[in-house]
Amino acid sequence: MALPGSSRRQAANRGLVSHCTHHHIVVFLLTFISYSLLHASRKTFSNVKVSISSQWTPSCQNNTASELRPYELWNSSHLFPNEDEATLFLGTLDTIFLFSYAVGLFVSGIVGDRLNLRWVLSFGMCSSALVVFLFGTLTEWLHFYNKWFYCCLWVVNGLLQSTGWPCVVAVMGNWFGKAGRGFVFGLWSACASVGNILGAFLASSVLRYGYEYAFLVTASVQFAGGAIVFFGLLTSPKEVGLPELGADEEDIVEEDANRPLMGDDDADDYDGNESIQATDTDKQPKAIGFFQACCLPGVVLYSLAYACLKLVNYSFFFWLPFYLSSNFGWKEAEADQLSIWYDVGGIIGGTIQGLISDVLQKRAPVLAISLLFAIGSLFGYSRSPNSKPINAVIMAITGFFIGGPSNMISSAISADLGRQDLVRGSSEALATVTGIVDGTGSIGAAVGQYLVSLIRESLEWIWVFYFFILMVRNHLLKKFFVKVLIV
Repeated sequence: MALPGSSRRQAANRGLVSHCTHHHIVVFLLTFISYSLLHASRKTFSNVKVSISSQWTPSCQNNTASELRPYELWNSSHLFPNEDEATLFLGTLDTIFLFSYAVGLFVSGIVGDRLNLRWVLSFGMCSSALVVFLFGTLTEWLHFYNKWFYCCLWVVNGLLQSTGWPCVVAVMGNWFGKAGRGFVFGLWSACASVGNILGAFLASSVLRYGYEYAFLVTASVQFAGGAIVFFGLLTSPKEVGLPELGADEEDIVEEDANRPLMGDDDADDYDGNESIQATDTDKQPKAIGFFQACCLPGVVLYSLAYACLKLVNYSFFFWLPFYLSSNFGWKEAEADQLSIWYDVGGIIGGTIQGLISDVLQKRAPVLAISLLFAIGSLFGYSRSPNSKPINAVIMAITGFFIGGPSNMISSAISADLGRQDLVRGSSEALATVTGIVDGTGSIGAAVGQYLVSLIRESLEWIWVFYFFILMVRNHLLKKFFVKVLIV
């Protein structure tokens, strides 16, 4: 029963391998590195929150203040009377960034479709690097501290950083198409976690000189990466005279794309008369609008479900180093290095769970089991002892069961929702649906960052983890509602 589907997939994979050139490898690496650098600059902010919080509070709250700088200069930098209010403002900055990032996601795909993808990506990387340098380095060198100025810069940074994901995905789609999507994009999706690890490493390596140098290093590396992208990235095979994807490969891929990724029904039960794209191009369905895409069955519920999981995943991204420093009293550089293990777990989790789902040809059971274990791992991590090795192990397990599903869902959404009648044959509609889901997820993550800082200020860290457990549980419930609507 599985032989016809397997033959189609094997043929598609052979087509992918036969057409792979060194240009494909360069594109893969450049897009991987470019998005990793964008994530590295975001990670820097979370890695230096303790230092920033100390800088923004009065000298009476910090016994080392008089050793660092003259009393008058130190007290001129206060923004907040105590550490709790400074922490709350840091959470507000995370929320501002994610809200502007979510808005940018809805717009960046449209801009990328109308302009050269290489220009948009390079502009976003270089401009974002300049904003990060201005935010964390230049303001400290000039001893200029202003809450509204910080907020404005972070709004601009969120908008600029939102150009990254739509552009790199579009470039990858131009070169690799949909043949071998599970393997290629599954491996490529580790770029965000690699960027988190790189950002933690760069920040911790220079943090002893001051947090402004952490921003300086990551901004410089990101700017250099944007320049390399501008001069070296090829957005389409046509730029070097290579043929586009063959018709036979497209037919095979479109047949596979018609089957739901998360359905529990037999993945190989396929109706040959049901095609995602008509052979007659004149009868190709028109792209649906934004509000029409919102009305498609499952889109809103799936977006809300992804918002719950992205809230938890990004809370670890933004707050983990701060939590390790404030809760266990570990040095900030040590906390930055230890937080890497969450991303390591996410990389391994996404790879293994994606492989298992490919073997089973079913996404839903794998995701459901992973999310159930995620609840247990969150409960266990909330009670982790003051031991770095034990904390690192539980942290990696937590990343395995949270970061892994997050990577899987973000790559499977378009194909899963693309089986609906109104979306078939319309890549523009698929991009719109993907933008809705990712944008809604970022909005959920934005609200979550403020709630985390608020819960931490009013209660204790243990209640933050209870909040995470509740969000994962909500995500699990919504995911099953979506599956019932779509299948």
